[in-house]
Amino acid sequence: MHVELSDEARRYIGRFDELTGVAPKDCLVEGDRLVFLVPAGEMAAAIGQAGETVEEAERRLGKSVELVEDADTPEAFVASALAPAAVNAVTISEQNDRVAYVEVPEPDRGVAIGADGANIETARILAKRHHDIDDVQLT
Repeated sequence: MHVELSDEARRYIGRFDELTGVAPKDCLVEGDRLVFLVPAGEMAAAIGQAGETVEEAERRLGKSVELVEDADTPEAFVASALAPAAVNAVTISEQNDRVAYVEVPEPDRGVAIGADGANIETARILAKRHHDIDDVQLT
């Protein structure tokens, strides 16, 4: 699936790559928050020891940085996008549209939703862009 990136997102991707040595696959620019989709297996390098790498990126970019690790399957991708919430299961329903139903334990629902719905909305945007999933719903 081809993702159209804005010039601003491309600049942030290039800068993040320079700072961390990790080339993100996607970047969401949301006010003072950046969400980078990092390739599978490269999350540790993007975070760095004790979070030092991502903290330095935040300082240099002047924005809050959140990372989502890419995954091979749509189910694993949605679970990754909702991290650090615990996800018990993801089921993709393909009726009239593609909906990911995510089973999250009650204590982690707030984490999955995020402040003002930011986490679940990020998961929805990324799932649509990378796996053609129309919606993400918590069960």
